[in-house]
Amino acid sequence: MGERVNNDMVAVPAGSVTLSDRRTQRSWTVGVASFRMSAVPVTQAWYAEVTGGRPSTARGDLLPVEGVSWWDAIRFCNALSRGEGLTPAYEVRPDGGAADWDTTADGYRLPTEAEWEHACRAGGTGPRYGPLDGIAWYRGNADDRIHPVGGKQPNAWGLYDMLGNVWDWCWDLYDAEVYGTYRVLRGGGWSDEHWSCRASVRRRSHPTFRIDDVGFRVARSQPGA
Repeated sequence: MGERVNNDMVAVPAGSVTLSDRRTQRSWTVGVASFRMSAVPVTQAWYAEVTGGRPSTARGDLLPVEGVSWWDAIRFCNALSRGEGLTPAYEVRPDGGAADWDTTADGYRLPTEAEWEHACRAGGTGPRYGPLDGIAWYRGNADDRIHPVGGKQPNAWGLYDMLGNVWDWCWDLYDAEVYGTYRVLRGGGWSDEHWSCRASVRRRSHPTFRIDDVGFRVARSQPGA
């Protein structure tokens, strides 16, 4: 990937994806408009450049930023948008307890979980976009640590680390009726077993939650999509 990992954005074509939840045994199909997604998770160098902060436990410019909450990711997206002269995607309410997404904004944002899974699958239908050891850092090969982004093979659309290394925060509420404000996490991480590193796996956590195997990547809507 080289040194330009920070601003590499990949065009993801429109399509549809069927999401499923093992807990409820429910599945549903979602249409996805074309959008752009960062080729790799946000790195520590990029996060520090935009926010001035280095929250991660492990240190390295090309390591994914981790130890970041959903709220941290939202604030990063808005700060990045303002820095590039774009309209921020999110309006954080005055009490700080919620955020609204302006879907007409041209700024950076978190992917929805439908966008995330559609991008991860890259036109495929299997649980993974390649042999796991070739595409992901997980418990079986990560040597109990996080790894620099872009070190494994990308999927067919040029996206790296969609599985393994760090979980990605998504925009969506997981299940508001049961879990309240908990948000969706996708992709599996460096400490997870192989069964967690699949395109369909959904995880949830409170938007203030921070841990050393959760990060995020950014997306942008396509004009007119």
